[in-house]
Amino acid sequence: MEGMIPKVRKAVFPAAGLGTRFLPATKAQPKEMLPLVDKPLIQYGVEEALHSGIQNIFIVTGRGKTAIEDHFDVSFELEQALEAKNKKDLLAIVRGVSDMINVAYVRQKEALGLGHAVLRASELVGPEPFAVVLSDDVIDAEVPCLRQLLDIYEFFGAPVLALMEVEGDAISAYGVVDAEAVPHNGGDNRLFRIRNLVEKPKPGEAPSKLAIIGRYVLTPEIFHSLDSIGPGSGGEIQLTDGLKHLLRNRPIYGYRFEGRRYDAGDKLGFLKATVEFALNRYDLGAEFREYLKQLSL
Repeated sequence: MEGMIPKVRKAVFPAAGLGTRFLPATKAQPKEMLPLVDKPLIQYGVEEALHSGIQNIFIVTGRGKTAIEDHFDVSFELEQALEAKNKKDLLAIVRGVSDMINVAYVRQKEALGLGHAVLRASELVGPEPFAVVLSDDVIDAEVPCLRQLLDIYEFFGAPVLALMEVEGDAISAYGVVDAEAVPHNGGDNRLFRIRNLVEKPKPGEAPSKLAIIGRYVLTPEIFHSLDSIGPGSGGEIQLTDGLKHLLRNRPIYGYRFEGRRYDAGDKLGFLKATVEFALNRYDLGAEFREYLKQLSL
């Protein structure tokens, strides 16, 4: 049976949001291009997909998208300038981005929700399974988070969502699952079969502490489900609602991934990620650590 499960070859990156939480920085550039140390947010996600074995990247963009396209494209002027100055290491960094992936873009004219963004990619994805990566969620993990989900998908051939335990009232900011644990992999208590999904429950009404994080492996039936449900709250098509519709007809799994997730879509989360990523850098970490120690906090 295992040979029958189609391989995931494509990843969709919704990047059409307005980024209002980061105004004015996002007035003229997408928030996906905000740099975490020295790489734009979206590049961390793209590299995660690449390290998980996915090379076809579909980016769903909105207005002011040219910065993303330019970033993953070849920059002749920059390459020539670096070549002339014999800056081989920088040239390799610049080329590495555009050489490593196949990128296609599709436009989401209005930001009508995550489900709508995924639906916009249906023509590019076609009738095959695919991953969805939200670049706001930067995940630092030994085995890339997406790879962890793909391993589960390749076992069950069913959709898999990344889950994380969230304590207290903060759970209200997430899609939350009602799920039962499934014994797997020597009982590491990470795998769940999902019974229900609730978008942004009120504090005290969440079905569990398990929140859905921005990594998904989905099967092509999700497009039919998203088409069927139509707009929900705020006139948006919610991916959670689409998954709920899909759940009537087939199992969906959740996996509590190993790794640390930073919410870079939030100012405080973005600052924490910047500090921790900088501290982990071999070229910056030691000096940055010394600098932080001498601050009178």
